[in-house]
Amino acid sequence: MLKIKLKKEEREFLQRFVKKGTKKARAVARANILLLADEGYSNDDISSATKVHRQSVWRIKKRYVKEGLDSALKEKPRPGQPRKYTDKEEAEIIATACTAPPRGLKRWTVRLLAGEMKNRKGFKTINRESVRLILKKRKLSLG
Repeated sequence: MLKIKLKKEEREFLQRFVKKGTKKARAVARANILLLADEGYSNDDISSATKVHRQSVWRIKKRYVKEGLDSALKEKPRPGQPRKYTDKEEAEIIATACTAPPRGLKRWTVRLLAGEMKNRKGFKTINRESVRLILKKRKLSLG
């Protein structure tokens, strides 16, 4: 069991952090976990008081000991799905959307644009949702 002993400045900072300003709920919960741990409460007691899983309490305490207060309060970046297309490929999709639509049509649709891109090298697996998200990210509307 990790014993947490906060410095006086850290304790005061955490007490202000919890009481003042607008913070993310998770950051406030982490601050409360550290404050309760400093008071000597067990992981189970902290877990039930903060409504955070016992394992998370242990992880936050461990991060405080290894990396410090700042790291314990902040979220670690989450991996997420890797990008499917490079900036250059996204630019090609946008450039195509800005060209004149195929003959006989008034404008590009997302489906039509996805079909057009599938015919090009490097875009064999592109689908309309990928095209839609790329256009949305750039705030580009086909309508």
